[in-house]
Amino acid sequence: MTDASASAAHRAFLDLLHAQRVWDVELPAFEPATAPSAPLPLFHTWFAEAVAAGQAEPHTMSLATVDAEGLPDVRTLMLHDADEAGWHFATHATSAKGRELAARPYAALGLYWPSQGRQVRLRGPVTACSPAESRADLHARSTGALASALVGRQSEVLGSTAELDRASDAAWRRAGAEPDAEVAGWTRYVVEPREVEFFQGDARRRHVRLRYRREDGAGAGAGPWVRELLWP
Repeated sequence: MTDASASAAHRAFLDLLHAQRVWDVELPAFEPATAPSAPLPLFHTWFAEAVAAGQAEPHTMSLATVDAEGLPDVRTLMLHDADEAGWHFATHATSAKGRELAARPYAALGLYWPSQGRQVRLRGPVTACSPAESRADLHARSTGALASALVGRQSEVLGSTAELDRASDAAWRRAGAEPDAEVAGWTRYVVEPREVEFFQGDARRRHVRLRYRREDGAGAGAGPWVRELLWP
């Protein structure tokens, strides 16, 4: 590509980028003074409202970890639960995120629901659940989820797509024939939040940000949450 064509392609990209609009829908109001004293009930309410608003895949979220060099890493995965223990997800312990969590068991999560102009951000220490909980997590999911777990080797270098096709076909056959198949290393994790922020977007950029924070980084059940508003 010549310099002129590269410049034209970049201009076209910028034109397309700048033409995009945010929140072309009526956004809900959020009055933080009426929010509950703890973040979990508000999260459950906002999740239900995102589903009711037709938000696609409202259970997808970003998981941020830190690698061996101290550099940030992020990916999108599925929320498996949110309860008094924390926010749950699962993966192979041998995957990149599994190895990073073993070395530095602290993470951040982010969920974004554009249909409502809402974000939820949280961070805290991460704990691996028991093998029994991890097995139950896997077998409560779909055949496809089990097949994907059976393929394994997540984040390893792949030689070819044909190799993946063969491994995937074999995993699907086994998942169908053995719905209780074990997957070594499959692990459910829980993030115990020390901070949880609820962000309500506003078309005039008067965004409402409500943060719940544990005093002095105390863990779950260590006293009431501190609630505070943040500037947008």
